[in-house]
Amino acid sequence: MKRVYLAGPFFDDEQIDRIERLEEALTNNQTVSEFFSPRTEVHDEFEFGSPEWAEAIYKGDKDHLDPADVVVAVIDYDKEHVDPGTAWEIGYSEATQKPVILVKEKEGAINLMISVPAHAVVTDVADIATYDFDELPASKWTGKAF
Repeated sequence: MKRVYLAGPFFDDEQIDRIERLEEALTNNQTVSEFFSPRTEVHDEFEFGSPEWAEAIYKGDKDHLDPADVVVAVIDYDKEHVDPGTAWEIGYSEATQKPVILVKEKEGAINLMISVPAHAVVTDVADIATYDFDELPASKWTGKAF
């Protein structure tokens, strides 16, 4: 069983819905021992957007990313662009040799710096509920890249 870090934007209702569906899928996945979703860590003790808040969010996310075995990253954000924070989490995961499973439900191309190193690409959140995180089946992006 694997520890999973869930990276992805949660700035509007559509994004929150996708993250919540992923949280449910990871909860129901028998090969996931635990997962961390940054959406659940808000640090209300600091003013939103303050340097103290930013430091606490960064440290908390990194403290959960480091021990993760695998990263699930939502790359649907704004048209073909990835949320900058999610892009950083993907790059950090690649640098620390963690497999990254991309989740892309929307149509469109993927930046090659994200699509090429991805271990697998899933186009339906529901598939995460049955994805075998122990075996980590690979699947490469076959759509357009830029």
